[in-house]
Amino acid sequence: MKILFIGDVVGRAGRQALSSRLHRLVDEHRVDLVVANGENAAAGFGLTANIVTELLDLGIDVLTSGNHIWDKREICDCLDRQERLLRPANYPPGLPGRGAGIFATSAGLQVGVVNLEGRVFMSNLDCPFRAAEQLIEEMRRRTPIILVDFHAEATSEKMALGCYLDGRVSAVVGTHTHVQTADERILPGGTAYITDAGMTGSRDAVIGIRKELAIEKFLTQQPVRFEVAKKDPWLCGVLIEVDEKTGLALKVERIQQATD
Repeated sequence: MKILFIGDVVGRAGRQALSSRLHRLVDEHRVDLVVANGENAAAGFGLTANIVTELLDLGIDVLTSGNHIWDKREICDCLDRQERLLRPANYPPGLPGRGAGIFATSAGLQVGVVNLEGRVFMSNLDCPFRAAEQLIEEMRRRTPIILVDFHAEATSEKMALGCYLDGRVSAVVGTHTHVQTADERILPGGTAYITDAGMTGSRDAVIGIRKELAIEKFLTQQPVRFEVAKKDPWLCGVLIEVDEKTGLALKVERIQQATD
């Protein structure tokens, strides 16, 4: 089976890239499940219920997220209602939503998706390694096919989690930095890994933000109201082929595509 994971969708440009390219990618590669990190899809910061619906209607099966999921308070109700929207599992107990789920493909295959957030240079959350251990143990009773979105800043933390879960999950895909890395590979135990899947949004930008605003921030060290860039939208992500019986990865391929 094939899983398409789409890197952080940033603003309207990211949503336009999905609208332009997603269906053709799915058809061309015969994708069974589409997962996308959508935490920046609403003007670059957070998600709204309407945009969640828009993304799911475009053909995304599961939406993951990260630290910006909380930027728009209205999303809390949606997190509780919409089972196909995940937030990182290692936030404190009692918060809205869920951090993992098992989803069925059109062919009836069960696929587990786990969303975690890193701690290095980020918030002081519960341990993502221990959260992964517990969730994956439970999921493997139902399916060997499991994908992990690790939303983290430090490459070392992402690599460590990939090695820690090697052989127990189908893939560990890093998100958050918006810069696609060139280290996609299958680890010794059979887990597909990439440090960051990249960003789906404007390439004429600084990680999705209008470049003149980002430059102003660095030059002045003063607060700047960021706005999402719109020009030259690209879709970035990874395509992962998985053995349906073992859940181990057979192939991982980076995706970078400009819109028409």
